[in-house]
Amino acid sequence: MITDLNLFGLFISAGLATALLAASALAVVARVMAATGAYRWVWHPPLFNLALFGVLWLALAMVAAHFQNDLAFLLG
Repeated sequence: MITDLNLFGLFISAGLATALLAASALAVVARVMAATGAYRWVWHPPLFNLALFGVLWLALAMVAAHFQNDLAFLLG
C-alpha cells in the first residue's frame, strides 16, 4: 500500500521521507568514516557510499513499513 505523510497539509511520499532520512544518516556515517580513516580500506568510496545509501534506505523503509500504523497515529 502506498502511503503519504501529512505534514501540516503537505503530503509527501513515505519513500521520499525515508530517502531523506537515509541521506542524512549517510552524511553522518560518511563523516565518521572519513574522520577515522575507514575509507583507506574501501576500493571506491563513491560506490561504497551509493551501496551504503541503498542499505540504509532499505532498512529505514522496512522499519517504516513495520511501524506504519504507529507512525500514522503519531503524525496524524
